[in-house]
Amino acid sequence: MADIAPFSALHFDSGSVGGLENVVTQPYDKITPEMQDRYYTLSQHSLARIIRRRLEASDTDDDPYAAAAADFRRWIERGILVRDAVPALYPYEQEYGLPGQPSIRKRRRGFIGLCRLEDYSAQVVHRHEETLSGPKSDRLALLRATRAHFGQIFLLYSDPEGTVERKLAAVTGAAAPWERVDDEYGSRHEVWRVAAAPAIERIRGLMRDQKLVIADGHHRYETALAYRDQRRSSGCLDPAAEWVMATFVRMETDGLLILPTHRVVHGLNDFDWEHFLASAREFFVVEEWPGAAAGRDPARLERQLLQAGRRGPAFVACARPDRAALLALRKDVDTRSALGGAPPELARVDVFLLHGLLIERALGISREAVCEETHLHYERSVEAAVRAVDEGKADVCFLVNPTPIEAVRDNALAGQVMPQKSTDFYPKLLSGLTIYDLDGPRET
Repeated sequence: MADIAPFSALHFDSGSVGGLENVVTQPYDKITPEMQDRYYTLSQHSLARIIRRRLEASDTDDDPYAAAAADFRRWIERGILVRDAVPALYPYEQEYGLPGQPSIRKRRRGFIGLCRLEDYSAQVVHRHEETLSGPKSDRLALLRATRAHFGQIFLLYSDPEGTVERKLAAVTGAAAPWERVDDEYGSRHEVWRVAAAPAIERIRGLMRDQKLVIADGHHRYETALAYRDQRRSSGCLDPAAEWVMATFVRMETDGLLILPTHRVVHGLNDFDWEHFLASAREFFVVEEWPGAAAGRDPARLERQLLQAGRRGPAFVACARPDRAALLALRKDVDTRSALGGAPPELARVDVFLLHGLLIERALGISREAVCEETHLHYERSVEAAVRAVDEGKADVCFLVNPTPIEAVRDNALAGQVMPQKSTDFYPKLLSGLTIYDLDGPRET
Protein backbone atom coordinates (compact mmCIF):
# COMPACT_ATOMS: atom_id res chain seq x y z
CA MET A 1 0.00 0.00 0.00
CA ALA A 2 1.44 3.37 -1.01
CA ASP A 3 1.31 5.82 1.88
CA ILE A 4 1.79 9.50 1.10
CA ALA A 5 1.55 12.42 3.49
CA PRO A 6 1.65 16.22 3.60
CA PHE A 7 4.48 18.04 5.33
CA SER A 8 5.47 21.53 6.42
CA ALA A 9 8.14 22.26 3.84
CA LEU A 10 11.18 24.37 4.45
CA HIS A 11 11.73 26.76 1.55
CA PHE A 12 13.78 29.79 0.64
CA ASP A 13 12.45 33.20 1.56
CA SER A 14 12.72 34.75 -1.89
CA GLY A 15 12.94 38.25 -0.44
CA SER A 16 16.08 37.27 1.46
CA VAL A 17 17.87 35.65 -1.47
CA GLY A 18 16.94 38.01 -4.31
CA GLY A 19 14.90 35.44 -6.24
CA LEU A 20 14.71 31.66 -6.38
CA GLU A 21 16.78 31.56 -9.57
CA ASN A 22 19.79 32.48 -7.42
CA VAL A 23 19.49 29.58 -4.98
CA VAL A 24 17.69 26.52 -6.39
CA THR A 25 19.71 24.05 -8.45
CA GLN A 26 19.61 21.04 -10.69
CA PRO A 27 19.88 17.69 -8.81
CA TYR A 28 23.27 17.07 -7.22
CA ASP A 29 24.35 14.45 -9.80
CA LYS A 30 23.73 16.86 -12.68
CA ILE A 31 25.88 19.64 -11.23
CA THR A 32 29.14 19.78 -13.20
CA PRO A 33 32.17 21.65 -11.81
CA GLU A 34 31.34 24.52 -14.18
CA MET A 35 27.74 24.63 -12.91
CA GLN A 36 29.00 24.48 -9.32
CA ASP A 37 31.18 27.53 -9.98
CA ARG A 38 28.23 29.43 -11.42
CA TYR A 39 25.89 28.48 -8.56
CA TYR A 40 28.49 29.57 -6.01
CA THR A 41 28.84 32.91 -7.80
CA LEU A 42 25.09 33.51 -7.91
CA SER A 43 24.53 33.51 -4.16
CA GLN A 44 26.12 32.76 -0.83
CA HIS A 45 22.90 30.86 -0.14
CA SER A 46 22.87 28.71 -3.27
CA LEU A 47 21.75 25.19 -2.42
CA ALA A 48 24.88 23.97 -4.21
CA ARG A 49 26.72 24.98 -1.06
CA ILE A 50 24.74 22.27 0.75
CA ILE A 51 24.28 19.46 -1.76
CA ARG A 52 27.63 19.88 -3.62
CA ARG A 53 29.76 21.39 -0.88
CA ARG A 54 33.35 22.41 -1.47
CA LEU A 55 35.40 23.60 1.46
CA GLU A 56 36.40 27.25 1.62
CA ALA A 57 38.79 29.27 3.79
CA SER A 58 35.90 30.51 5.94
CA ASP A 59 34.85 26.98 6.94
CA THR A 60 35.75 26.06 10.49
CA ASP A 61 35.38 22.33 9.82
CA ASP A 62 37.39 20.34 7.29
CA ASP A 63 34.48 17.93 6.81
CA PRO A 64 32.37 19.16 3.83
CA TYR A 65 29.26 17.42 5.15
CA ALA A 66 29.57 19.02 8.59
CA ALA A 67 30.20 22.38 6.92
CA ALA A 68 27.08 21.93 4.79
CA ALA A 69 25.02 21.03 7.85
CA ALA A 70 26.30 24.09 9.72
CA ASP A 71 25.24 26.36 6.86
CA PHE A 72 21.86 24.64 6.62
CA ARG A 73 21.05 25.22 10.30
CA ARG A 74 22.43 28.76 10.13
CA TRP A 75 20.13 29.58 7.20
CA ILE A 76 17.13 28.36 9.20
CA GLU A 77 18.13 30.46 12.21
CA ARG A 78 18.58 33.57 10.05
CA GLY A 79 15.30 33.19 8.14
CA ILE A 80 16.92 32.40 4.81
CA LEU A 81 14.95 29.17 4.96
CA VAL A 82 11.45 29.39 6.42
CA ARG A 83 8.95 26.68 7.28
CA ASP A 84 5.32 26.47 6.23
CA ALA A 85 2.98 26.86 9.18
CA VAL A 86 0.70 23.98 8.17
CA PRO A 87 1.35 20.67 6.40
CA ALA A 88 0.53 20.63 2.69
CA LEU A 89 0.88 18.83 -0.59
CA TYR A 90 2.53 20.90 -3.32
CA PRO A 91 1.31 20.65 -6.93
CA TYR A 92 4.36 21.06 -9.17
CA GLU A 93 4.24 21.87 -12.89
CA GLN A 94 7.09 22.14 -15.36
CA GLU A 95 6.77 23.78 -18.77
CA TYR A 96 9.73 23.04 -20.97
CA GLY A 97 11.03 23.10 -24.52
CA LEU A 98 12.26 19.99 -26.28
CA PRO A 99 16.08 19.82 -26.34
CA GLY A 100 17.17 21.02 -29.77
CA GLN A 101 13.61 22.22 -30.50
CA PRO A 102 12.95 24.84 -27.80
CA SER A 103 9.94 26.28 -29.62
CA ILE A 104 8.03 23.03 -29.01
CA ARG A 105 6.74 23.34 -25.45
CA LYS A 106 5.39 20.59 -23.21
CA ARG A 107 3.98 20.57 -19.68
CA ARG A 108 4.49 17.96 -16.97
CA ARG A 109 2.28 17.99 -13.87
CA GLY A 110 2.82 16.30 -10.54
CA PHE A 111 2.74 17.02 -6.83
CA ILE A 112 5.29 17.01 -4.01
CA GLY A 113 4.61 15.12 -0.80
CA LEU A 114 6.14 12.57 1.52
CA CYS A 115 6.26 8.87 0.64
CA ARG A 116 6.62 6.20 3.30
CA LEU A 117 9.81 4.28 2.60
CA GLU A 118 9.22 0.70 1.54
CA ASP A 119 11.70 -2.06 0.83
CA TYR A 120 11.59 -3.19 -2.80
CA SER A 121 10.46 -6.61 -1.56
CA ALA A 122 7.18 -5.07 -0.40
CA GLN A 123 6.36 -4.39 -4.09
CA VAL A 124 5.02 -0.92 -3.41
CA VAL A 125 7.99 1.09 -4.70
CA HIS A 126 9.72 -0.41 -7.73
CA ARG A 127 13.14 0.44 -9.13
CA HIS A 128 13.88 0.22 -12.84
CA GLU A 129 17.67 0.47 -12.98
CA GLU A 130 20.81 -0.51 -11.10
CA THR A 131 22.67 1.93 -8.86
CA LEU A 132 26.31 2.78 -8.14
CA SER A 133 27.87 2.57 -4.68
CA GLY A 134 29.77 5.89 -4.80
CA PRO A 135 26.81 8.27 -5.01
CA LYS A 136 24.98 6.40 -2.24
CA SER A 137 27.83 6.71 0.26
CA ASP A 138 28.15 10.42 -0.56
CA ARG A 139 24.42 11.09 -0.13
CA LEU A 140 24.28 9.05 3.08
CA ALA A 141 27.05 11.17 4.60
CA LEU A 142 25.12 14.34 3.69
CA LEU A 143 21.83 12.95 5.05
CA ARG A 144 23.45 11.97 8.33
CA ALA A 145 24.98 15.41 8.73
CA THR A 146 21.98 17.54 7.72
CA ARG A 147 19.03 15.24 8.48
CA ALA A 148 17.22 16.73 5.51
CA HIS A 149 16.14 15.85 1.97
CA PHE A 150 16.78 18.73 -0.45
CA GLY A 151 15.58 17.13 -3.70
CA GLN A 152 12.61 14.96 -4.50
CA ILE A 153 12.52 11.36 -5.61
CA PHE A 154 10.70 11.26 -8.98
CA LEU A 155 7.96 8.62 -8.65
CA LEU A 156 5.57 7.48 -11.38
CA TYR A 157 2.06 6.20 -10.73
CA SER A 158 -0.68 4.97 -13.05
CA ASP A 159 -3.81 7.11 -13.44
CA PRO A 160 -5.11 6.85 -17.03
CA GLU A 161 -8.06 9.13 -16.33
CA GLY A 162 -6.00 11.78 -14.59
CA THR A 163 -8.22 11.73 -11.50
CA VAL A 164 -5.52 12.89 -9.08
CA GLU A 165 -4.49 15.76 -11.33
CA ARG A 166 -8.10 16.90 -11.65
CA LYS A 167 -8.64 16.81 -7.88
CA LEU A 168 -5.57 18.95 -7.29
CA ALA A 169 -6.49 21.36 -10.11
CA ALA A 170 -9.94 21.79 -8.57
CA VAL A 171 -8.32 22.98 -5.35
CA THR A 172 -5.68 25.27 -6.85
CA GLY A 173 -8.10 26.62 -9.48
CA ALA A 174 -6.87 29.81 -11.11
CA ALA A 175 -4.67 30.73 -8.16
CA ALA A 176 -1.23 32.09 -8.91
CA PRO A 177 1.61 29.70 -8.09
CA TRP A 178 3.27 30.02 -4.69
CA GLU A 179 6.72 29.60 -6.30
CA ARG A 180 7.81 30.26 -9.87
CA VAL A 181 11.29 30.07 -11.34
CA ASP A 182 12.93 29.51 -14.72
CA ASP A 183 15.99 27.26 -14.79
CA GLU A 184 19.13 27.53 -16.89
CA TYR A 185 17.64 25.31 -19.61
CA GLY A 186 14.60 27.52 -20.15
CA SER A 187 12.18 25.30 -18.22
CA ARG A 188 9.60 27.01 -16.02
CA HIS A 189 8.86 25.49 -12.62
CA GLU A 190 5.70 26.42 -10.71
CA VAL A 191 4.57 25.19 -7.30
CA TRP A 192 1.26 25.64 -5.45
CA ARG A 193 0.18 24.73 -1.91
CA VAL A 194 -2.78 22.50 -1.02
CA ALA A 195 -3.29 22.58 2.75
CA ALA A 196 -7.01 21.79 3.03
CA ALA A 197 -7.30 18.56 5.04
CA PRO A 198 -10.31 17.12 3.10
CA ALA A 199 -8.50 17.57 -0.25
CA ILE A 200 -5.33 16.00 1.12
CA GLU A 201 -7.23 12.98 2.44
CA ARG A 202 -8.90 12.49 -0.96
CA ILE A 203 -5.52 12.45 -2.67
CA ARG A 204 -4.08 10.08 -0.07
CA GLY A 205 -7.00 7.74 -0.65
CA LEU A 206 -6.59 7.81 -4.43
CA MET A 207 -2.88 7.05 -4.14
CA ARG A 208 -3.21 4.26 -1.57
CA ASP A 209 -3.48 1.37 -4.03
CA GLN A 210 -0.79 2.66 -6.37
CA LYS A 211 2.34 0.85 -7.47
CA LEU A 212 5.10 3.46 -7.58
CA VAL A 213 7.98 3.33 -10.06
CA ILE A 214 11.16 5.31 -9.45
CA ALA A 215 11.88 7.42 -12.53
CA ASP A 216 14.79 9.43 -11.07
CA GLY A 217 16.43 9.29 -7.67
CA HIS A 218 17.31 5.61 -7.20
CA HIS A 219 20.49 6.51 -5.31
CA ARG A 220 18.70 8.91 -3.00
CA TYR A 221 15.85 6.48 -2.38
CA GLU A 222 18.26 3.70 -1.45
CA THR A 223 20.21 6.16 0.70
CA ALA A 224 17.00 7.02 2.56
CA LEU A 225 16.32 3.30 3.06
CA ALA A 226 19.83 2.78 4.42
CA TYR A 227 19.45 5.72 6.83
CA ARG A 228 16.06 4.45 7.98
CA ASP A 229 17.54 1.02 8.67
CA GLN A 230 20.47 2.51 10.57
CA ARG A 231 18.11 4.51 12.76
CA ARG A 232 15.98 1.43 13.41
CA SER A 233 19.00 -0.70 14.31
CA SER A 234 20.30 1.95 16.70
CA GLY A 235 17.17 1.56 18.79
CA CYS A 236 16.34 5.23 18.33
CA LEU A 237 12.70 6.00 17.61
CA ASP A 238 12.87 8.26 14.55
CA PRO A 239 9.51 8.45 12.74
CA ALA A 240 10.77 11.16 10.39
CA ALA A 241 13.36 8.78 8.91
CA GLU A 242 10.54 6.48 7.74
CA TRP A 243 9.63 8.97 4.99
CA VAL A 244 11.24 10.55 1.96
CA MET A 245 10.24 13.60 -0.11
CA ALA A 246 8.98 12.81 -3.60
CA THR A 247 7.27 14.27 -6.64
CA PHE A 248 4.50 12.01 -7.96
CA VAL A 249 3.76 12.11 -11.71
CA ARG A 250 1.28 9.96 -13.59
CA MET A 251 2.99 7.85 -16.21
CA GLU A 252 0.23 8.31 -18.82
CA THR A 253 0.80 12.05 -19.16
CA ASP A 254 2.05 13.32 -22.51
CA GLY A 255 4.43 15.57 -20.58
CA LEU A 256 6.90 12.76 -19.90
CA LEU A 257 10.09 12.90 -21.93
CA ILE A 258 12.95 10.39 -21.72
CA LEU A 259 16.27 11.29 -23.31
CA PRO A 260 18.96 8.75 -24.24
CA THR A 261 22.17 8.41 -22.23
CA HIS A 262 25.09 7.45 -24.46
CA ARG A 263 27.93 5.14 -23.36
CA VAL A 264 31.57 6.17 -23.63
CA VAL A 265 34.15 3.37 -23.18
CA HIS A 266 37.72 4.23 -22.21
CA GLY A 267 40.90 2.73 -20.80
CA LEU A 268 40.87 -0.54 -22.75
CA ASN A 269 44.31 -2.08 -23.21
CA ASP A 270 43.85 -3.56 -26.65
CA PHE A 271 40.75 -2.14 -28.34
CA ASP A 272 40.65 -3.09 -32.01
CA TRP A 273 37.83 -1.77 -34.21
CA GLU A 274 37.86 -4.64 -36.71
CA HIS A 275 37.90 -7.27 -33.98
CA PHE A 276 35.03 -5.51 -32.25
CA LEU A 277 32.93 -5.45 -35.43
CA ALA A 278 33.64 -9.12 -36.05
CA SER A 279 32.37 -9.96 -32.57
CA ALA A 280 29.32 -7.73 -33.02
CA ARG A 281 28.30 -9.48 -36.26
CA GLU A 282 27.32 -12.57 -34.27
CA PHE A 283 24.21 -10.65 -33.17
CA PHE A 284 24.01 -7.53 -35.31
CA VAL A 285 23.81 -6.48 -38.93
CA VAL A 286 26.74 -4.07 -39.23
CA GLU A 287 26.64 -1.18 -41.68
CA GLU A 288 30.04 0.47 -41.57
CA TRP A 289 30.60 4.02 -42.72
CA PRO A 290 34.31 4.17 -43.54
CA GLY A 291 36.52 7.26 -43.71
CA ALA A 292 34.95 10.54 -44.68
CA ALA A 293 31.68 8.76 -45.45
CA ALA A 294 31.25 8.09 -41.74
CA GLY A 295 29.18 11.24 -41.51
CA ARG A 296 30.27 12.00 -37.96
CA ASP A 297 28.00 15.02 -37.82
CA PRO A 298 26.12 14.47 -34.53
CA ALA A 299 22.74 15.53 -35.89
CA ARG A 300 23.10 13.13 -38.81
CA LEU A 301 24.14 10.26 -36.55
CA GLU A 302 21.16 10.92 -34.31
CA ARG A 303 18.74 10.91 -37.25
CA GLN A 304 20.14 7.69 -38.66
CA LEU A 305 19.96 5.98 -35.30
CA LEU A 306 16.39 7.10 -34.68
CA GLN A 307 15.33 5.83 -38.11
CA ALA A 308 17.00 2.45 -37.55
CA GLY A 309 15.44 2.21 -34.09
CA ARG A 310 11.96 2.22 -35.56
CA ARG A 311 12.71 -1.23 -36.98
CA GLY A 312 14.22 -2.70 -33.83
CA PRO A 313 17.09 -2.35 -31.35
CA ALA A 314 20.01 -0.48 -32.91
CA PHE A 315 23.14 1.45 -31.93
CA VAL A 316 25.77 3.62 -33.54
CA ALA A 317 29.39 2.92 -32.58
CA CYS A 318 32.13 5.49 -33.18
CA ALA A 319 35.90 5.11 -32.89
CA ARG A 320 39.03 6.76 -34.23
CA PRO A 321 39.95 7.75 -36.86
CA ASP A 322 36.56 8.79 -38.29
CA ARG A 323 35.11 5.32 -37.88
CA ALA A 324 31.42 4.76 -37.38
CA ALA A 325 28.99 1.89 -37.84
CA LEU A 326 25.30 1.23 -37.43
CA LEU A 327 24.58 -1.99 -35.52
CA ALA A 328 21.04 -3.31 -35.94
CA LEU A 329 19.91 -6.43 -34.08
CA ARG A 330 19.56 -9.40 -36.44
CA LYS A 331 16.04 -10.74 -36.78
CA ASP A 332 17.16 -14.33 -36.26
CA VAL A 333 18.84 -13.74 -32.90
CA ASP A 334 17.22 -15.34 -29.86
CA THR A 335 18.07 -12.54 -27.44
CA ARG A 336 16.85 -14.39 -24.34
CA SER A 337 19.20 -17.27 -25.04
CA ALA A 338 22.07 -14.99 -26.04
CA LEU A 339 21.70 -13.14 -22.76
CA GLY A 340 21.69 -16.26 -20.62
CA GLY A 341 17.96 -16.71 -20.25
CA ALA A 342 17.11 -13.06 -19.67
CA PRO A 343 13.47 -12.27 -18.82
CA PRO A 344 11.36 -11.37 -21.86
CA GLU A 345 10.71 -7.87 -20.48
CA LEU A 346 14.43 -7.14 -20.71
CA ALA A 347 15.46 -9.15 -23.74
CA ARG A 348 14.37 -6.48 -26.26
CA VAL A 349 15.41 -3.36 -24.32
CA ASP A 350 18.14 -1.52 -26.21
CA VAL A 351 20.43 -0.64 -23.30
CA PHE A 352 20.18 -4.15 -21.83
CA LEU A 353 21.23 -5.60 -25.18
CA LEU A 354 24.02 -3.05 -25.48
CA HIS A 355 25.46 -4.00 -22.11
CA GLY A 356 24.99 -7.75 -22.45
CA LEU A 357 26.03 -8.30 -26.07
CA LEU A 358 28.49 -5.50 -26.80
CA ILE A 359 29.96 -3.99 -23.65
CA GLU A 360 30.25 -7.23 -21.68
CA ARG A 361 30.61 -9.86 -24.41
CA ALA A 362 32.27 -8.13 -27.37
CA LEU A 363 34.47 -5.81 -25.31
CA GLY A 364 34.97 -8.09 -22.31
CA ILE A 365 34.09 -5.48 -19.68
CA SER A 366 32.67 -7.22 -16.63
CA ARG A 367 29.43 -6.19 -14.97
CA GLU A 368 31.42 -5.33 -11.84
CA ALA A 369 33.64 -2.97 -13.84
CA VAL A 370 30.55 -1.37 -15.35
CA CYS A 371 29.05 -0.83 -11.88
CA GLU A 372 32.29 0.73 -10.69
CA GLU A 373 32.52 2.86 -13.86
CA THR A 374 36.06 1.56 -14.41
CA HIS A 375 35.87 1.74 -18.21
CA LEU A 376 32.58 3.53 -18.73
CA HIS A 377 31.08 6.95 -18.37
CA TYR A 378 27.88 8.49 -19.65
CA GLU A 379 26.99 11.47 -21.82
CA ARG A 380 23.62 13.03 -22.53
CA SER A 381 24.66 14.63 -25.84
CA VAL A 382 25.84 12.92 -29.00
CA GLU A 383 28.36 15.74 -29.48
CA ALA A 384 30.05 15.10 -26.12
CA ALA A 385 30.18 11.33 -26.67
CA VAL A 386 31.75 11.62 -30.13
CA ARG A 387 34.11 14.38 -28.97
CA ALA A 388 35.50 12.12 -26.24
CA VAL A 389 36.49 9.62 -28.94
CA ASP A 390 37.84 12.21 -31.36
CA GLU A 391 40.01 13.79 -28.66
CA GLY A 392 41.50 10.44 -27.72
CA LYS A 393 39.83 10.33 -24.30
CA ALA A 394 37.84 7.20 -25.18
CA ASP A 395 38.25 4.07 -27.27
CA VAL A 396 34.69 3.86 -28.56
CA CYS A 397 31.30 5.35 -27.85
CA PHE A 398 27.85 3.89 -28.30
CA LEU A 399 24.92 6.10 -29.21
CA VAL A 400 21.52 4.82 -28.11
CA ASN A 401 17.86 5.64 -28.60
CA PRO A 402 15.66 6.62 -25.63
CA THR A 403 14.12 3.83 -23.55
CA PRO A 404 10.31 3.88 -23.98
CA ILE A 405 8.23 4.57 -20.86
CA GLU A 406 6.42 1.26 -21.45
CA ALA A 407 9.71 -0.62 -21.05
CA VAL A 408 10.44 1.28 -17.84
CA ARG A 409 7.00 0.44 -16.43
CA ASP A 410 6.87 -3.19 -17.52
CA ASN A 411 10.35 -4.08 -16.29
CA ALA A 412 9.99 -2.25 -12.99
CA LEU A 413 6.66 -3.88 -12.14
CA ALA A 414 8.03 -7.29 -13.17
CA GLY A 415 10.96 -6.82 -10.80
CA GLN A 416 13.51 -6.60 -13.62
CA VAL A 417 16.32 -4.08 -13.33
CA MET A 418 17.91 -2.39 -16.32
CA PRO A 419 21.53 -1.14 -16.39
CA GLN A 420 22.27 2.12 -14.63
CA LYS A 421 21.61 5.27 -16.66
CA SER A 422 19.03 3.47 -18.80
CA THR A 423 16.82 6.55 -18.71
CA ASP A 424 17.20 10.30 -18.47
CA PHE A 425 13.89 11.94 -17.65
CA TYR A 426 13.79 15.56 -18.79
CA PRO A 427 13.55 18.13 -17.33
CA LYS A 428 14.91 17.38 -13.88
CA LEU A 429 13.06 18.26 -10.68
CA LEU A 430 14.71 21.29 -9.16
CA SER A 431 16.33 20.90 -5.76
CA GLY A 432 15.47 23.47 -3.11
CA LEU A 433 11.88 24.26 -4.07
CA THR A 434 10.82 22.37 -0.96
CA ILE A 435 13.00 20.78 1.72
CA TYR A 436 12.03 17.96 4.08
CA ASP A 437 13.67 18.61 7.45
CA LEU A 438 13.65 15.44 9.54
CA ASP A 439 13.98 17.57 12.68
CA GLY A 440 10.95 19.65 11.81
CA PRO A 441 7.45 19.31 13.30
CA ARG A 442 5.80 15.91 12.92
CA GLU A 443 2.60 15.55 10.86
CA THR A 444 2.89 11.97 9.52
